[in-house]
Amino acid sequence: MGIFGRKNTTETTATTVGTVNPELAALTGDYTIDPSHSTIGFVARHAMVTNVKGHFNDFTGSLHLDGADPARSTATIDVTMDSIDTGSADRDGHLKGSDFFKIEEFPTMTFRSTGAEALGGDDYRITGDLSILGVTKSLTIDLEFNGAAKDPFGNERVGFEGKAEILRSEWGLTWNAALETGGVLVSDKIKLNFDISAIKNA
Repeated sequence: MGIFGRKNTTETTATTVGTVNPELAALTGDYTIDPSHSTIGFVARHAMVTNVKGHFNDFTGSLHLDGADPARSTATIDVTMDSIDTGSADRDGHLKGSDFFKIEEFPTMTFRSTGAEALGGDDYRITGDLSILGVTKSLTIDLEFNGAAKDPFGNERVGFEGKAEILRSEWGLTWNAALETGGVLVSDKIKLNFDISAIKNA
């Protein structure tokens, strides 16, 4: 996970060879994702005419941020698939069953980073292995830094937003139904979105 830091355009960035931004260096360390102030969500096209949004209520994760070398930063996330929530109990039940996530056999979705890079300004990119239904494939997430602050309880926090797109069929999520007017009920393309707040470990 790229280390993040807002900086003026006149400042030398931490990715420049031989230099370290002191503000970035201050953020270096290990962090735990705060699920009560974070969201891992998704959007799927339904019946070719509208979007259905959902998220996961139960997940854990950790970050290691490296201010001296952003490429050495890392991230891990573990999502409990039984916590999927689209606002419809019937739809959630279908997603948990054999047509989709088969949560009895595959209770967890995981992400393990394999690389990170600073793109300039507040933009970063992280690449890693996303595992669903026992299938592991590469996923690239574009990130934007939202800031760093100490909350009223003394926790040092960093925050960022991320987005990515996947084709669910590549992970074996192939169930669908044809529409009389043409097309299918559920899109193959799924948009992923992340809104993350992480607390620095003591």
